[in-house]
Amino acid sequence: MPRPKPFWKTKTLEEMTPEEWESLCDGCGKCCVVKLEDEDTGALAYTRLHCKLLDGSTCQCSDYANRRQHVPDCVQLTPVVVEQVDWLPRTCAYRLIDEGKPLPAWHHLVCGDRERIHELGHSVRGQTVSEETVFEENEIDWVIDWEGTEP
Repeated sequence: MPRPKPFWKTKTLEEMTPEEWESLCDGCGKCCVVKLEDEDTGALAYTRLHCKLLDGSTCQCSDYANRRQHVPDCVQLTPVVVEQVDWLPRTCAYRLIDEGKPLPAWHHLVCGDRERIHELGHSVRGQTVSEETVFEENEIDWVIDWEGTEP
């Protein structure tokens, strides 16, 4: 008897349970880096600065359940938001599922190992500093081209 297909191959983002939805996050931390928008062109530049709530050594939010109380402009991903924003990394599972593409082989739902993403360098673990350590006028000095991050 054939094994059933995993939920991410059979369900749309809208059809997923809250547990399934949360499990899609690969923990890369790329969505939590500070992004700067060019006022003239609207182009986004990604930085090596992370949200004050992100633990740069684990790529986990230090207060995920209450993050919007501490960071009011933190974007809560929903199927509608995933469809509308253009700053999610190209490797983001939410984006990939929305676009009908497969998850990468290193994604924990595929390989069974939550550390693989970090071991292979697909996360920002250990590569960023807190936005609180840099003056706003110096943020431009922290711009970086995260391979696979830009839309």
